[in-house]
Amino acid sequence: MVFKEISINELSFQPFQKMSGDWMLITAGDESGNNTMTASWGLFGVLWRKNIAEIFIRPQRYTKKFVDQEDLITLSFLPEQYKTALKICGTLSGKNVDKWKASGLHPYYIDRTTAVAEAELILIGKKQYAQWIDPQLFLERTNDERCYPQKDYHQMYMLEIVKVLKAEQ
Repeated sequence: MVFKEISINELSFQPFQKMSGDWMLITAGDESGNNTMTASWGLFGVLWRKNIAEIFIRPQRYTKKFVDQEDLITLSFLPEQYKTALKICGTLSGKNVDKWKASGLHPYYIDRTTAVAEAELILIGKKQYAQWIDPQLFLERTNDERCYPQKDYHQMYMLEIVKVLKAEQ
């Protein structure tokens, strides 16, 4: 795939559909080591006068190791035809299997980080802030009970979107 850098102001998508319906791949690391994972939780907005994407990663996810050690993280959005590949990347652990090979996807190396070559849209984010979900802060207690029965609370990362790449047709 060939990508063209575009302004963040050129983005036009429905964020709720992108996150919960289409899903995304969170990828971190470089050519010497990286991992990707499927995510369907996240947020977009403006904070600290910066365009921010928020991602959430549970402690047991192998990708978290790479996210924690790197400054740049990519969010890759793929066309519908890759839904099976997204399911594979969301259910298999990179500790035990080569997700690239298992899913049929390919790494796309850019700016000392890794994205997904089959993506139609890539957001490159620079980490700004990280915080664990604190169960004591739930105002709606059913969110804790329903989403964290194993008490494996996500760590939230705020990423400043520093580059947007769109696949050229």
